[in-house]
Amino acid sequence: MRDVGLTVRPASVADVPALVELRLANAEAHLALDPGIYRVPQRDAVVRHFTAMLADESGQDGVLVAEARDGRVVGMIELLRQPDPPAHQILRPEPSAQVHTVVLPDARGLGAGSALLEAAERWATDRGITYLSAGIHHRNVGAVRFYGRQGYTDAGFSLGRRPGVR
Repeated sequence: MRDVGLTVRPASVADVPALVELRLANAEAHLALDPGIYRVPQRDAVVRHFTAMLADESGQDGVLVAEARDGRVVGMIELLRQPDPPAHQILRPEPSAQVHTVVLPDARGLGAGSALLEAAERWATDRGITYLSAGIHHRNVGAVRFYGRQGYTDAGFSLGRRPGVR
């Protein structure tokens, strides 16, 4: 990774406008992958989400940003802690979180995604989280390749169907 002056840091409420733009741009890209699954959320809902998340002092979930030398936020990673399975289920509890990484197209290939994932792993480890997952659409070849280079592997299948549709 060449030195492009990226800093990864915890997001603050001042970053909400940049986080909203990243989320909406990511939604547009996913909409192109599969409009039957993805949508572009309402801007005000995204603003409320990030504002509430960053105001929550419990530290349950986290958002880290990659900031360029000029102060522009060029990427983010959102970490959403997953609940343990209920006591009546057969899965063993394991502290886990789902990661969602977004890097602006003009900042890709500069190491922002890798730096965000490394920082996310430190964040998770500091909070006792032992497993990170990334839900990637199979058509998102770039994301599949990126996460694979970071050591993420296929964790199985999620099968589903719509009731009454054969």
